Amino acid sequence: MRTSMATVCISGTLADKLHACAHAGFDGVEIFEPDLLAAPESPEEIAALAARLHLTLDLYQPMRDVEGVDEVAFSAVLRRAEAKFRLMNRLGIDLVLCCSNVATATIDDDEVSAGQLRRLGDLAQRHGIRIAFEALAWGRFVDDYRRAWHIVELAAHPAVGVCLDSFHILSRGHDPADISRIPAEKIFFVQLADAPRLSMDVLSWSRHHRLFPGEGDFDLVDFTARIVDAGYSGPWSLEVFNDTFRQTDALRTARHARRSLRWLEDAVARARPTAPAALRMLPDSAAPSGVDFVEIKAEDTSAVEELLRQLGFTSRGRHRTKPVILWTAGNARVVLNEQHARGWEPRLAAIGLEVDDAEAVDLRMDELRVPRAWRRTYASEERLDGAVAPDGTEVYWAQAADEGEPAWVAEFEHGEPERPSEVIGVDHVSLSQPWQAIEEATLFYTAGFALRVDSSTEVPGPQGLVASRVLGAPGGGVRLPLNVAPPILAGERAGAALPQHVAFACTDVRALARAARARGFVPLAMPRNYYDDLAARFEMTDAAVDELRELHLGYDRDAAGEYLHFYTRTIGEVFLEFVQRVDGYAGYGAGTAPVRLSAQGRR
Repeated sequence: MRTSMATVCISGTLADKLHACAHAGFDGVEIFEPDLLAAPESPEEIAALAARLHLTLDLYQPMRDVEGVDEVAFSAVLRRAEAKFRLMNRLGIDLVLCCSNVATATIDDDEVSAGQLRRLGDLAQRHGIRIAFEALAWGRFVDDYRRAWHIVELAAHPAVGVCLDSFHILSRGHDPADISRIPAEKIFFVQLADAPRLSMDVLSWSRHHRLFPGEGDFDLVDFTARIVDAGYSGPWSLEVFNDTFRQTDALRTARHARRSLRWLEDAVARARPTAPAALRMLPDSAAPSGVDFVEIKAEDTSAVEELLRQLGFTSRGRHRTKPVILWTAGNARVVLNEQHARGWEPRLAAIGLEVDDAEAVDLRMDELRVPRAWRRTYASEERLDGAVAPDGTEVYWAQAADEGEPAWVAEFEHGEPERPSEVIGVDHVSLSQPWQAIEEATLFYTAGFALRVDSSTEVPGPQGLVASRVLGAPGGGVRLPLNVAPPILAGERAGAALPQHVAFACTDVRALARAARARGFVPLAMPRNYYDDLAARFEMTDAAVDELRELHLGYDRDAAGEYLHFYTRTIGEVFLEFVQRVDGYAGYGAGTAPVRLSAQGRR
């Protein structure tokens, strides 16, 4: 599978973009004309740089408004094309993207458009260049790839073929089934982009909101598989217009983009068992079965230790070689780490996941070129493999234990005997994301750990909407809500503006709240107005509402069951939640979240 990317996808100068694409592992690039025009290097220097970086220059784009015009206008098109083809010869690029006319077309006639493409093809052929004709979704007359192919078919010129762009096809809801009608040798180029489903004009949607494969709502696997079935063997190129990606670090975005193509390659290979051998599957790995541990890191973790003690956790001692302490309750394990944390307030630094095949996950992460986390491990200690998520959280994975505790727990010494607890495990881990990392984070967890996007919502907070995207494993063993703060709060770190939190599953959250209070615990206070609203929404008895108010419990109910929960105060950049799911309730108490955000803001 040959990979390529349009230089418009990432930030920086053209030279910066070429370096980033090469280091990310791309085979080639499309040169976006504005990038070349702004470059101080000559076309020959750009070509030489690409050769040194072992990058092919696959396409020059765009050449606009070339067909459907009168003869006077077309003579100007030919003059413009002559100059562009000479420039392409200097670059060593032999394929140009010609978009369907959006501005100057006056003749809605396929024969006329075909004739003009034929004449343009004659000119291109004299320069050793081919033309890839693309139907833009907002083209004045030609806005459907099937019509573009019909025009190319009428042109009947060896230097004229089509470019198939997933956004232009899928955004308009065009059926990709007719791709099978196009001979493989006439599919000159393929451009890929995903996108969320949005209600807006298609031009703005295209220019600002495209995503990399696997991050949006388009069925790119089916689209790409159809092109594979058609016999296409050229580059698979990304053309993603996105305001965020064009502001962030070029190398990081290029690596993110390359990872998305590796995910897509795997998905297509699995969807088409008879796909060409050039399409390689990633190592098999099922989604994680559970959360192995969470790690909170700080210069001083004593405030978190006191909180865990009040909530019924047991100190299992200190690690025999590292300044970390383990606290447990049921299958919930919290590691408190004071190692190399000078000046840090408590923050969620790492999570561990239980997987069915740790070696396969390790190989999968290597294939996806994910940045790896490293920790010193001695020969007598359990190996712990990890990766660094886009928000900086370290994510580790270990083979799920057949029964009992994982082997690494035995490395902690001089602890207390574990006490009975209402806490039984980790229910979910809520990770706050910097504004520029949410799409990359989604791909990190879905491609790396086979999690899926279960739901997306927006929660009103005192300073704007907080967007939440929930990733999960089948069966609910792992739930990871990813939250993005409003722009006024978001920065390189979501940090104190939107703290991370860990929610622990309980058998009886009321009993836990009472026992914790007897040990001196003070929960996050919920306002009286919240409980008045509960009584109105759920027709609860006065006694039931009074009990919730007394214990500062949140409550939600749906057709499947109930949800009871309470929060701790925020310490540094993290807080804890304790939850009880009744029957089949699968949500997260969304009605309580705005109240909680306001309460935390007041504190």
